[in-house]
Amino acid sequence: MAMEKFRSSPLPIPPQTYDSIYMRQLIQVLELYFGRLDSQTPLQAEYFKGRGDQLVLPHIAASDDTDQYATGDDVPTLVNWSTLDSGAGFTLNSPGSVTADYAGVYKIDFSLQFVNTDNASHYATVWIKLNGVEVINSATQFFIPARKSITDFSYVCAYSTVATEFAVGDEVEIYWVTDKAYSPTGPVNGVYMFQDDAWTDPPDAYDRPAIPSAVGSITFVSAVV
Repeated sequence: MAMEKFRSSPLPIPPQTYDSIYMRQLIQVLELYFGRLDSQTPLQAEYFKGRGDQLVLPHIAASDDTDQYATGDDVPTLVNWSTLDSGAGFTLNSPGSVTADYAGVYKIDFSLQFVNTDNASHYATVWIKLNGVEVINSATQFFIPARKSITDFSYVCAYSTVATEFAVGDEVEIYWVTDKAYSPTGPVNGVYMFQDDAWTDPPDAYDRPAIPSAVGSITFVSAVV
């Protein structure tokens, strides 16, 4: 794990008045500390690469470029990820899980683009599973208003963040559920996760990036203590 067992040296206790011996001791301690940061030799870590501005911590960022549909009303459904945007120390597994290569405390962030095509308000609830087990206190519920008209739907960006511990090999998944699932067959109005391609002017009104149905990241916070 990055910077495992890497600790700063204690600073000498300062005297009441200027003392040249104390100053030399202080400079030596600081030189030792920053010398370890500048070292070209990894310190207890595959990802410690020399200077502080070269430090690479375990992380992953992913997104999905497809519409995602729940498998039914009140049926928990796995969030899928089609694109690895950035990553080190994690493995992205198809269709929607991530495996940790290093233990630690991590922060999970996600943003899901929900749309409601129904003429009634509905909700969507999102939570995290670790090795197939629900992470305690990880669920968040989102309210999605009724559509404005038959062609003007309601959109909600569902964002949340959760911090939890990972062991080596732990598998992380995000699940969601809605009380009224949209189905493209029929179609049946309801809630689904919406994506849209990038726009280019012309023929579109203006340029903008694509809208993924899901965006998520996991970042290292701390070693397990």
